[in-house]
Amino acid sequence: MSERDPPPTEPVTLAGFQQLIRHMYFRKDLARGVDGTFMWLMQEIGELATALREGNPHGQEEEFADVLAWLATIANVAGVDLDAAVRRKYGSGCPGCGQFVCRCSDAGKP
Repeated sequence: MSERDPPPTEPVTLAGFQQLIRHMYFRKDLARGVDGTFMWLMQEIGELATALREGNPHGQEEEFADVLAWLATIANVAGVDLDAAVRRKYGSGCPGCGQFVCRCSDAGKP
């Protein structure tokens, strides 16, 4: 992918999105480090919370995208493959009960 490549037109995968974010921002992200990047993620989570409270669908959409982008950024800096991590944790069902439709009690975390 070069600096001039057009954006993808097919559905975005988690792995593809993480690579896109890496391509766009990795040098800056690496210089900022995990701690600095985590603070940006927390700011975006706050903005998402505000958009959800306000009931603004367009704002919500943008903030969900920002939160996901900053999460991918931290994963890139920390050397975590999000796709592999998600597959390991959730690929066989709910981590609590092992079912693909969670049957854990409502008092439990999942």
